[in-house]
Amino acid sequence: MAFESLTDKLQNVFKNLRKKGRLTEADVKAALKEVKMALLEADVSFKVVKQFMKAVQERAVGQDVMSGLNPGQMVIKIVNEELVKLMGSETTELALRPGNEVTVIMMAGLQGAGKTTTAAKLAGKLKSKGRKPLLAACDVYRPAAIKQLQVNGEKQGVEVFTMGDKNSPVDIAKGAYEHAKNEKYNVLILDTAGRLHIDEDMMQELENIKAALTVDQTVLVVDAMTGQDAVNVAETFQNKVGIDGVILTKMDGDTRGGAALSIKAISGKPILYVGMGEKLSDLEQFYPERMASRILGMGDVMSLIEKAQANLDEEKAKEMEQKFRKNTFGFDDYLESMNQMKNMGGLSSVLSMLPGIGSQVKDIDSMVDEKELARKEAMILSMTPKERSNPDILNPSRKARIAKGAGVDVAEVNRMVKQFEQAKKMMKQMPGLMGGKGGKRGKFKLPF
Repeated sequence: MAFESLTDKLQNVFKNLRKKGRLTEADVKAALKEVKMALLEADVSFKVVKQFMKAVQERAVGQDVMSGLNPGQMVIKIVNEELVKLMGSETTELALRPGNEVTVIMMAGLQGAGKTTTAAKLAGKLKSKGRKPLLAACDVYRPAAIKQLQVNGEKQGVEVFTMGDKNSPVDIAKGAYEHAKNEKYNVLILDTAGRLHIDEDMMQELENIKAALTVDQTVLVVDAMTGQDAVNVAETFQNKVGIDGVILTKMDGDTRGGAALSIKAISGKPILYVGMGEKLSDLEQFYPERMASRILGMGDVMSLIEKAQANLDEEKAKEMEQKFRKNTFGFDDYLESMNQMKNMGGLSSVLSMLPGIGSQVKDIDSMVDEKELARKEAMILSMTPKERSNPDILNPSRKARIAKGAGVDVAEVNRMVKQFEQAKKMMKQMPGLMGGKGGKRGKFKLPF
C-alpha cells in the first residue's frame, strides 16, 4: 500500500519521542532530521520537504512544546497539522453546474496512467450522487480505447457517445455536447488521448477542445507509482493547458506515495480523488486530514465507516446477527460474510484504516492466504443447499463428495468445518456483542 514504508519510519521516530518525558531542542532536531530523510525516501520533492521541515521546526522548537506535559505528542500533532496543510487542508469537490446545465469535464494525462478507466469510475461516482453523466470517447489514436470506454461505461450503466476513430477529437467533443443537451445529461466527461510522453500535439489538441467548448473542469490523471514524474507532469500540464484538479491512480500499489504530498505544493492544484484498486468502484474522495492520519499510523476510521455503509447491506447484516444469536448461521451466511469483506477491499484494506494497526497490516496480510479463501469458497459451493443451511448433517461420505467437487483433500473440508464451528462458538461466548443472555445488547455490531 502507498506510504507503508513512510508510515513505518515515522512511527519509529515518534515512538522514540514518546519515550522521553522532556525533550531538548537537540532531541527535536534529531527526530525531525529522521522525518526529513523518511519524506525524501518516500519520493517527496526536495523543495517541498525543505519548506515543510522549516514550518515544522519553527513550531516544534518553541517554548510551549518543550515545556509541555507531553512534548512528544505535541511534535506529532504539529507534523500532522503541517501534513494536512501540505496536501491542501480542505477537501475539494468538483465544481458542477446547477440543475440540468451541462458540466463539461475534460480528462487529461499520459498514456498508461489509467485515464479511460478513471473516466468511467468518475462517471459512476457522479451517477451515485444523483447526476446524469455521459462519457465521450475522444481518444481516436490508441487501439481499443473506444471499446474499453464502452465496456466500462456499460458496467457503470452510463452511456458512451462515440463517432468512431475517423473524426477529430474536437468534432467528437462538440457532437457529445449537443447530444448531452438534447438528451438531458448534466455532466459530460471527455476521455481525451494520452501519449507516452508530453508533446506539442497532445497539448494543442487539448487547447483546441477548450477553444471549441466551455470546459468547466480539466482533470489531470496521474500515476502515483511514477513518483516525482507525476509531480513534473502535473506542473507541465498546469503551465501549458491549465488544470483544475488531479486524480491520483494506483495509490493501492507498492508506491512510496511522495506524489500525493508534493502535487498540491508544486502545481497549486488539489487532489480530487485517488484510485485505490482496479474495480470500477475503487475511486475515493481525497481527504487531506484522513490521508495525514493514515501516513502517521493513526488510522482512518471515517473512511472505514463510509466504506462499510457503501458496501454492507444493513438488512443482511441484521439478518445474520439474528441467525448468530439463534444459532442458525449456515455456510451460505459464511460465504456472504466473506464476499462482503471482499467488497470492502479485503482484510488488509479494513485493518489499514484502524488506528495503530497500519504498520502491522503487512504481517497480518501475509498470514491471510487468498488461495485458501478461494478454496473455502469452492468447498461451500460444492455443498448442496441443505448441507449449507444445516452443517450438522455433514457426515464423512458427504465431506468426501464435497472435497472431490472442490478439488481439495478431505482434511481441508474437515478443517474448514472445524473453523466454522469455532467461529460460531466464539460468537455465542460474546453476549455483550451479540445481545444474548447475561448481558445488555452491545453498541457494536458484527461487521458482516
